[in-house]
Amino acid sequence: MSHRRALLLSLRPRYADAILAGDKTVEIRRRPINAAIGTPIVLYASSPTRAVVGTARLAGVRICDPDTAWQQHYCDVGLSRAELDAYLDGATLAYLLLLRHVQSLNEPLPLRHLRQDAPFQPPQSFRYVAASDPSPLKELVPA
Repeated sequence: MSHRRALLLSLRPRYADAILAGDKTVEIRRRPINAAIGTPIVLYASSPTRAVVGTARLAGVRICDPDTAWQQHYCDVGLSRAELDAYLDGATLAYLLLLRHVQSLNEPLPLRHLRQDAPFQPPQSFRYVAASDPSPLKELVPA
């Protein structure tokens, strides 16, 4: 595994599919993510899929208020305005992850398979890939 930190993002299957199809190029989060441009990203689709489905690279992070996020990225977020407002309800800032070099895995890595190799718990939102994570997950991170 690389010494470069890699993000593990949990996504609803709908959004993971939209990212893999190229329809969603910006992922929105409520919490700040401290990651450099070029950081590898592992895409985990939550229930009912429950599998790692692809990878991407971080092209940049934008921090802005929800109105600006919508005005500048409404075509790229894969959400309706109502969905964006509901997700960001109460947040003063939106953290936009700009994605590039998105690739689907030939075969998704199911959660049950990942748990056969080592203890593994997918994040609620995101975390960094750890040395203790299963080797099939770490192998997705380029050297």
